[in-house]
Amino acid sequence: MNRPQQPQDIFPIADVQSASDDRELAIDDVGIRGLRYPLLFADADDPPQPTIAVCNVYVRLPAERKGTHMSRLVALLEARTAAGEPPLTVRNLRNLLEALVVLLDAPGGRIELAFPFFIRKSAPVSGVASLLDYEARLVGELAGGVYRQTVAIAVPVTSLCPCSKEISEYGAHNQRSLITITAREQEPVSLTEIIRIAEAEASCELYGILKRADEKYVTERAYNNPRFVEDLVRGVAARLSEDSRFDGFSVEAENYESIHNHSAYARISRGL
Repeated sequence: MNRPQQPQDIFPIADVQSASDDRELAIDDVGIRGLRYPLLFADADDPPQPTIAVCNVYVRLPAERKGTHMSRLVALLEARTAAGEPPLTVRNLRNLLEALVVLLDAPGGRIELAFPFFIRKSAPVSGVASLLDYEARLVGELAGGVYRQTVAIAVPVTSLCPCSKEISEYGAHNQRSLITITAREQEPVSLTEIIRIAEAEASCELYGILKRADEKYVTERAYNNPRFVEDLVRGVAARLSEDSRFDGFSVEAENYESIHNHSAYARISRGL
């Protein structure tokens, strides 16, 4: 059976993007950004969880080519969803990027995915379970045949001021803090493991639901574990430095002060 004629068979449509360009300037990144798209993400061997990612998808454009086919960038994500591909993981992000450069016939590319990631946590005394959200960001880049990947996770915690505790007759001010770890890995590390590293260095971790006994516990734990913003980044950086699975990292901490109208901030970066 003959294929029915398509509009382009009768009225040929020019492929302007594939035309040549005589300015001899290659483009490092060209594509789409800010695309929100649903996906399934699985952390290590955990069951996949649905989320919505903000996607930035770019390719490298050779100097002689006028443009890239932007719609194919969206089509790549759509085809992956429609085909029922395995959930996205830290391990298989490279496969998605390699499919991108083949689809666009590009010498390289870059994918950035930012999405909320949830962990079900049990309160420390009552054991009541609830979900807590974290902001995750995966970045993969392929250039000159070399693949690089970083994983970032923003972890909300509690910090209690050591100075306030030392100088006060009773009590001490505390605040919610945000520890952001960006890491380049020698081998894949789960997001949950990275989150645990940040929470272990805080005055106390956060929970979605707390009963009164739990509230007493977290209040007293924070009081017994005072942390400056400097302590947060140094503690996390020390743990990452001792872990051979990480090739480079950046640790940021921001304390949203409860007694000031500004934040306290610190950062340590090694090898990125």
